[in-house]
Amino acid sequence: MTSPYYQDDAVTLYHGDCREETAWLEADVLITDPPYGIGWSKGQNNAAGSHAHAGILNDGDTSVRDEALTFWGDHRPGVVFGSFRAPRPADVRQTLVWRKPVDAGVVGSVTGYRTDTELIFLTGPHPRRNSSRSSVLTTDGGVGAYRTEHPHSKPIALLQRIMEWLPGAVADPFAGSGSTLVAAKLLGRRAVGVELDERYCELIAGRLAQGVLDFGEGA
Repeated sequence: MTSPYYQDDAVTLYHGDCREETAWLEADVLITDPPYGIGWSKGQNNAAGSHAHAGILNDGDTSVRDEALTFWGDHRPGVVFGSFRAPRPADVRQTLVWRKPVDAGVVGSVTGYRTDTELIFLTGPHPRRNSSRSSVLTTDGGVGAYRTEHPHSKPIALLQRIMEWLPGAVADPFAGSGSTLVAAKLLGRRAVGVELDERYCELIAGRLAQGVLDFGEGA
């Protein structure tokens, strides 16, 4: 295992492949936004203010996500973001839906209906509770509140809401631009992340170095 790319009192980040950098497997709960396996990419759209993006590493299929989940096992809770357009993970206990803000999902929509929802798969054992929360999680404001250099950003507030029900150290083996790690740090939780793309490691390190001053809503 290599030395951390970034480390502070709460969070440790590794640059590399989560199948090789395995410190995240020592955590208590998995909260991650892996490659969905849909071969996503995006072209330039000047009218919509959308910049081209070549795609996400390992997004050709779900094999890397599924390998990571096999490493994690079924004896600890997992929260895994995903897509309607790809196979779901094995042994899903329940599926939640994230309803994005009103200005999300416009780019690429041709039917008049926005692509403004994503799935959240719950795996492994989750604490038994009374059914006090909806399985549809919503986000207030607009996408600008949580947009970062990563194309699939998630709101910090959304991740914190999920995290508050799952105690212990947090693992994110597909750290993206780091919102899971930022959310954990803001809640005073320990967390360990791994990110394959070094440009996003740099982004994560910069966000984490701001400490609790980073109240932005990115992923």
